[in-house]
Amino acid sequence: MSYCQVIVDIAHEDVDRVFTYRVPKGMTLCSGMRVHVPFGRIHRMEGIVVEMVESCDLPPERVKDVTDTLEDYPAVLPHLLTLAKRIHETSFCTLAQALRLMFPAQMRGERVSNKTVEIAVLTVNPAVRAQVLAAQARAPRRAAVLKLLMEEPSGELPWETIRKQLGDCRPMLMALCKQGFVRLEKREVLRSPYGAMERLSAQDPELTTQQREVLSNLLPAVEAGKGAFLLYGVTGSGKTEVFIRAVRRAAQLGKTAIVLVPEIALTPQMVMWFRSRFGEDAAVLHSRLSPGERYDEWRRIRRGEVRVVIGARSAVFAPLEQVGLIIIDEEHEQSYLSDNAPRYDARELAHMRCEQEGAVLLLASATPSMRSFAMAGRGDLTLLEMPRRVQNRPMPTVHVVDMRRELGNGNRSVFSGPLLTGLGNCLSAGKQAILFVNRRGYATFVSCRSCGYVVTCSQCDVSMTYHSSENVLRCHYCGREMPVPHTCPSCGSAYIKYFGVGTQRVEEEVRRFYPDVSLLRMDNDTTRTRDAHATLLERFRHGEAQVLIGTQMIAKGLDFPNVTMVGIVAADAMLRLPDYRSAERTFQLLTQVAGRAGRADAPGEVFLQTYDPEHYAIQAASRQDYRAFFEQEMQRRKRALYPPYTLIARLLYEADREEDARREAQAAMRQMEAFLERRAYLRKYVVSLRVMACPVLRIRGKSRWQVALKIVDKPVCHEAVGKMSEIAKMPLEGCACICQVNPSSMM
Repeated sequence: MSYCQVIVDIAHEDVDRVFTYRVPKGMTLCSGMRVHVPFGRIHRMEGIVVEMVESCDLPPERVKDVTDTLEDYPAVLPHLLTLAKRIHETSFCTLAQALRLMFPAQMRGERVSNKTVEIAVLTVNPAVRAQVLAAQARAPRRAAVLKLLMEEPSGELPWETIRKQLGDCRPMLMALCKQGFVRLEKREVLRSPYGAMERLSAQDPELTTQQREVLSNLLPAVEAGKGAFLLYGVTGSGKTEVFIRAVRRAAQLGKTAIVLVPEIALTPQMVMWFRSRFGEDAAVLHSRLSPGERYDEWRRIRRGEVRVVIGARSAVFAPLEQVGLIIIDEEHEQSYLSDNAPRYDARELAHMRCEQEGAVLLLASATPSMRSFAMAGRGDLTLLEMPRRVQNRPMPTVHVVDMRRELGNGNRSVFSGPLLTGLGNCLSAGKQAILFVNRRGYATFVSCRSCGYVVTCSQCDVSMTYHSSENVLRCHYCGREMPVPHTCPSCGSAYIKYFGVGTQRVEEEVRRFYPDVSLLRMDNDTTRTRDAHATLLERFRHGEAQVLIGTQMIAKGLDFPNVTMVGIVAADAMLRLPDYRSAERTFQLLTQVAGRAGRADAPGEVFLQTYDPEHYAIQAASRQDYRAFFEQEMQRRKRALYPPYTLIARLLYEADREEDARREAQAAMRQMEAFLERRAYLRKYVVSLRVMACPVLRIRGKSRWQVALKIVDKPVCHEAVGKMSEIAKMPLEGCACICQVNPSSMM
């Protein structure tokens, strides 16, 4: 008699433990398989086998049998089962929630199934096909079906293909089946997420000297199966070709690879590059795939039919075996952090996978995160550098435009004089331009000039953004919409006006100055539909528009050879946010978007509009000088005791009523103070411990308070973070709590 330990698919702490079931005779089970089990009054509850055991201490009458299996193979591979357990331990979630990350959501509840199509198969012997066709002369539509199948080398066609070519000829097809000339079969087909994706040249370009130097360090590590690297390469230095050659070497060794990109907008381009070289050996995983496409791509990966998986954050859980390499492109991006439960950092999980599976980790960026570059400085990562563009092409010339001077000269337009001149020169030369503004919509807020009232969301403590195309105000946190007021809701004044700049406003201004120029806008409003990212990027790549206006999704990783001019409309947008990383994020964003210009033979120009041209992040970005920024930012963080010199942990309380969130946060604060009071060896490392309302007090109708701890980053100090995680798990009434360590946002 054998037994199995099962985690039932219920995300609740009361059942966050294994339950023992008996394996019926004749049923084959192993760890990682999905099963149906009886649970309480539920006859068929889904669960995952996490361990097989030979004995059970429970009385036989209390042990129930596994009902059946959902697949005949383990959906969760052993190393992914281990990864799920690590997430469970470190991310303050149930094991059921962690396990859900390991396969497509639609597999739960059997909400997705295999796709089958009807195939017509010709059964006529080739030697007598002419006679059979002649015998059908008095039935021309039957003859047409036969002729179509005979012209097909395989002698078979999907029924839908026949219908599209010959119209509704189902009765004729059935008659041919009755005569024994044709057979209808149901066959499974895989749904393809690639469509008519353009294929680039499959020929390898000649490597540059710096690419060869990087690969001479990287490939031996791939062969040895260990190593962690940081590739610091300027924009346009050819990092993608390094990725391709490293993945190819892993494949030659019988290993597989994962390539992560931070934005779904970058996925089509990366997939196009890899499929041009690897063909069907490349698969893609991201949240914009249809449920059927994601399920079929996951099955292709699980069956071992691919060698490389490209995708966004969730692709780190791709069910590949024998992983030899994980690449994280644009590793500095915050989108690798999951802010929803279960919370995780894909970069840390990639490191875990590499360590447990004997694989190499390659982080890459033109603007590495402070943490990663500091790790390379102390030897935790091996630093690889590519300081020059391919073919020694020059970096773009960056013009810093002081918008205070423009305002003093009477220019109240969105665009400065230098930017307009540069845009005009670019367009008259037949080249393309990118205009970047880090805010969608038309205006960032609507305010009354009489009393200063700002229209805010009733569910979130943030201003509403005006969207001119729909003529509505929309909250970018919860999505709530409201009509635009014609008078001030506070004082009744008619002097209510739009302030700030969004992508729609920039689009309107370009059309005003250049009415005959074709343009595209790329933001969350224009990319909601299926394949919108890929469609817009391909249209711009093929020259259907001269100007591309967009938000962060166009700021990095994209390669458009004909783009010679980039305009950064509001460089200060992120600089004054209440976040210690605002300077770092500003520098990274400006450097990345500037790097879209001049990537081919024609030189590039960048116009960077700012109200704070002396700021060190603006100055370093204008020179594309990462090291200068790194040194100055690290000195600032050391003085102010910010990460990586310390770590920040917070307990975030959310409740319908503010008094509930405040009460629980204050109670947690008292617990932390008492905990630290008894531990002098920890107290001396505490920089600050505060309870306060969050900067954005309400989001989606929930009031938010927090307890924030800043403490020196030493192993002994993790005990304090552990105490915070214990507090977060305590039951609460009318309030929810999560514990975050170095959260992506303190808002």
